[in-house]
Order: sequence, then C-alpha cells, then structure tokens
Amino acid sequence: MKTASFIGGALCLIAAVAQAQPDTDISRGEYLARAANCVACHTKSGGAALAGGLEMETPLGNIYATNITPDNETGIGTYTLEDFDNAMRQGIAQDGHRLYPAMPYPSYAKISDEDIAALYDYFMNEVPAVRLENKESEIPWPLSIRWPLAIWNVLFFDDETYEADEDQSEAWNRGAYLVQGLGHCGACHTPRGLAWNEVATDESGPEYLAGAFLDNWYASDLTQSNRAGLGRWSQDDLATFMKTGRNMHSTAFGTMDEVIINSTQYLTDDDLDAMATYLLSLPAAHSDGEYKYDDTTLATLRSPERRNNSGANLYMQNCESCHVDTGIGYPPYLPPLAGNPPVMDPDPASLINIILNGSSRLIVDGTPDAYRMPGYRKSLNDQQIADIVTFMREGWGNNASEVTAEQVADLRDLTEPAGDRMPVLRMK
Repeated sequence: MKTASFIGGALCLIAAVAQAQPDTDISRGEYLARAANCVACHTKSGGAALAGGLEMETPLGNIYATNITPDNETGIGTYTLEDFDNAMRQGIAQDGHRLYPAMPYPSYAKISDEDIAALYDYFMNEVPAVRLENKESEIPWPLSIRWPLAIWNVLFFDDETYEADEDQSEAWNRGAYLVQGLGHCGACHTPRGLAWNEVATDESGPEYLAGAFLDNWYASDLTQSNRAGLGRWSQDDLATFMKTGRNMHSTAFGTMDEVIINSTQYLTDDDLDAMATYLLSLPAAHSDGEYKYDDTTLATLRSPERRNNSGANLYMQNCESCHVDTGIGYPPYLPPLAGNPPVMDPDPASLINIILNGSSRLIVDGTPDAYRMPGYRKSLNDQQIADIVTFMREGWGNNASEVTAEQVADLRDLTEPAGDRMPVLRMK
C-alpha cells in the first residue's frame, strides 16, 4: 500500500507540474505559447505575429527567425504533430535540417507531451496563416554547415522531459518546469561555454542562472547572490516584477522588456508565484558580500567638493531629477540606483547600454510606460558616460568596479537607440 501511495503521489505531482492554468479568455495552447514567449523571437518589428523575419545576432553571423504560422508554403502548415515535436524538443525541422540552438530546443526538450500537443493545436488552429518567405542566414560557409550540430547535441544536449523532484513542493516543481522549460530563462541568464552551450541547465549546476553577457546586455544573476542577484528580493517582489516589469528594487530593461510585454504579464498569479518559489530557492552563485546603504555619496553630492568629481557633477545635471541625490529614486516607476542589482553587475554592459541608448517602452495591461529612460549617446561623450556609470557603481554602497571610456566606446559602436522595436500585444 505504501508503494502504491508513493507512486500515485508521484504521478499526481508530475501531472500538476505539466498542467497549465490559462486565463479564461485564451486557450491552453495560447497560454503555453505565451509562457514560451514564441512571439518575441518569431516576429519582426511591424510584422505579422509569428511570421518570422527578426534578425538575430550570433557569434558566427546573423540568422533570421522563421515563419511559424500555419501557412502551407512558407510556414509550418504541413507539419504533423511529430514534425512539430521534433522541431520543438529535438531541434530538427520537417525536412531534416538541424536548427541552430538560438532556437531554445535544449530548454523546450523539458516540455511535457501534453503541453507539446496543446501548443501544436494552438499553432495549427488558432494562429492566422501568413505567407512570408523565410530568409537565409548570414553565417558564412563552411560555418553554416549544419551537420556538426549533431555532434554538438551529443556533447551538450539532454533530450529528457522535466522530471518532478519528489522531495520538493508542487509549487517548486511547477516553477522549475516553467523556468527551465517553457520560460527558457537559462538561455539568457546562464553563462555559455566555448561551444555556445549553456554550462548548466538546472539547479544541479552551480552556474545555472548566474548571469551572462548576451546581445550587448548583461542578463542578471537570478540566484540568491545578495548584491547583484535576488538575495534581497521577497517572493512578492519577484512575482510583481514578472507581472509588471518593476518593483521596489529594479525595473525591466533591454530584452527583458519583451519578456514582460509578451510573456510573463499573461501568466497566472499561481504560476508567477511558483516561478518565484523556484528561483528564490537557488543558492547564491557569487559570494559578493552583503549590500549596505552608504550615505557618503549623498554628502558628496550636497558638498562643494562635488565640483572636483566629474561623475558626481554629471549625475546632478542628468540623473538627479529622477533618481535623486539619495539614489533611492521613486520606485517602482523611477528605480533606485542604490542597491539595484543590475547597477552592481560584475559586467557593466547593461548600465552602459541603457545610459547610451535609453529604454524601450514597457507596456503592461495595454498601457505604455509614462516614465521612459532617455538615452545620452548624442549629448555625452564616452568619458562622460564612463564617469557617470562609475559614479553610480561606486556610490551609495554599491562598491562595484569602475568603467572605462573604451568600454563605452565599444558598446556605442555595437548598439543603437532603444525604442524602435514595436511590441506585439496579441498573437491573434
């Protein structure tokens, strides 16, 4: 009887992990597509949802997201469920060619059979077909040859679906399933190896979700690291951030804006709480010490000695009106700089990028953000931006490393002003 009870309990736990809880006005398949954020990568600015064409940079050259509407000639209209499954969880297209792992099939491999079937039903029966030819990648030959991806898969790809941890709660397992699989958080937030492989795919790897440089941003540490991670965030803090893109600690920026706009704001409170439960259980990836506010910076800004500090002067001229001299801002709408995890990231790329280029428009519940960070690439030179960034990273107890004009110049050349990408709020 004990064995039967144990097996029955395990099966119920697995079923609970895989069972989506969609809003009443959308199908289960659309809910899952939201959780997987398919629309963000498979839609170009101003284009039809899921019709592809978005240019994506890779270390080898640019590639273009494909049309995944059910058009029979240019999309996936002729895909069977098996074909769809192979593409989603194995990285193999209908004609047999292998997909570059920019398609997060290493994460999607964890999705359950039931959820794959629901996604297939959604794409085939709810998404409007759009005829739009796919664009060839710009990866030069012979680097564009795809058969070596079979070797890459042998070395780095685990095709097992998510298996519930019976020692953890139902909420923890549901959160792990969403974070590791559909949400594919590791695709951005986990460091990659020399072969562009994620160095860990779940909590068993110490570098899982430890933060990573990607696409000229630094995707923050999502572990319990105290300064640059989530060590000072509550479960409500994290769930609120995923729902609205802001909380008392920080505000979404860069590609995380698209995650909020197209994906996590649509998830149920139960699923957001489950994701927060899982993420806040991850041990600290970095021993970065405790953050403690230091009012020395405030004294500097209010002192005549500020004239001798280029970063302090520039901060007062360009930043103080929103983030104030205490560095605490007006959260959740104008974020603090004191104790803000991305300000203390080991890599300053995100802070440099957002000061250079500003932020894109965050849209939640159909309402555009009224408080948009402006860009300063035209009004400030590289040294001035380096001075401001260094001042922010060193101030108010942040105690992060200084930034050079050369680092700013590199990102100036590689990036463009934010705000040109139009979000897609509805997929149908």
